[in-house]
Amino acid sequence: MERVEILKGSVLTVQEVSSYLRVHPSTIYRMLKRNQLPAFRVGSDWRFTVEAIDQWRARAESSSFKPDTRRVMARR
Repeated sequence: MERVEILKGSVLTVQEVSSYLRVHPSTIYRMLKRNQLPAFRVGSDWRFTVEAIDQWRARAESSSFKPDTRRVMARR
């Protein structure tokens, strides 16, 4: 069984979603503060559904991925 199938329908904590996205938990909290991630609260704790995170990620990757074709000038 694939990892994706196991996670489908799962609800993740901040720590788990930070591992899933491979970012530091403070990045998750910063993005939550800016309303940049789909999430909901259970009491005072944040929770995330895998489906919502995957959809958010797909939209973010498709809309913002623009390869940088500029050349970087070396510092002198």
